[in-house]
Amino acid sequence: MAGNKWEWLGLDGLDGWWLSQRVFTHAMMERLTGEIRKSEARHAGELVLAIEHDTPGHSRETAIRALEVFGRLKVWDTPMRTGLLLYISLNKHKFEIVADRGINVDPKQWDEICTILQTRFAAREYEQGLLQAIGAIEAILLTSCGQPSGDDGRNHLPDAPVLL
Repeated sequence: MAGNKWEWLGLDGLDGWWLSQRVFTHAMMERLTGEIRKSEARHAGELVLAIEHDTPGHSRETAIRALEVFGRLKVWDTPMRTGLLLYISLNKHKFEIVADRGINVDPKQWDEICTILQTRFAAREYEQGLLQAIGAIEAILLTSCGQPSGDDGRNHLPDAPVLL
């Protein structure tokens, strides 16, 4: 019996809902918003954190769902094409990173961040894992898309995590 025990029982949406209600509190979301805002002040990248408690039935694969969320949240809609989505599927215990074409990074770097998140979430260190991931993303974006002179310096996407 591989995978999430709740998924096998058909109750994985409840697991994700419980996590979103008990772990991802308003105070935690405020702290994550502050970290994203602070990070984005140093580079031209735009990080959007999307946390979904129950992946819709039409999206069996989290990578495809992440692309859908990338489009729906208009992460692609930045002047320098430097939008980045960190997508978390709580019920499937999966993480995806989708970067716009203005961010030229080896995909292995994104895989390393997802591995960090997987390890931290398995240890129930949710906030610490997300803060570590935001820091790692910031380091990557500093080298990949520093503050170019052509950017107006505005914040083009919301900093607050999006609960789906």
